[in-house]
Amino acid sequence: RYLVVAHLSRASDIIRTIRDPEKPNTLEELEVVTENCVEVQEIGEDEYLVIIRFTPTVPHCSLATLIGLCLRIKLQRCLPFRHKLEIYISEGTHSTEEDINKQINDKERVAAAMENPNLREIVEQCVTEPD
Repeated sequence: RYLVVAHLSRASDIIRTIRDPEKPNTLEELEVVTENCVEVQEIGEDEYLVIIRFTPTVPHCSLATLIGLCLRIKLQRCLPFRHKLEIYISEGTHSTEEDINKQINDKERVAAAMENPNLREIVEQCVTEPD
């Protein structure tokens, strides 16, 4: 139980500093992510399921897929424990949430996106901690 709470806090800390692709703000400042959007469940011995539900700033946000990708990349790099990751748009907050949810939870699509140099550069700018 203690570890679930600790991992929840760690995951929240990791995503709060991700920057918005278009604005100078963090996703936390824009309320795209909050502490309540992170869920951690124990799924095996020393393995956890981390579920993130983020809320785009507008229902037709063109950057929702990119934001999901940033969340995934940052968590994959920074979570210090074995985990499975599921990232979703909060229900009812985006016009194409089902399609985007499929995209950001598909390993092959994520890998393909990160092979695109332009996209990778944007993701890096969003997930890199400011000095």
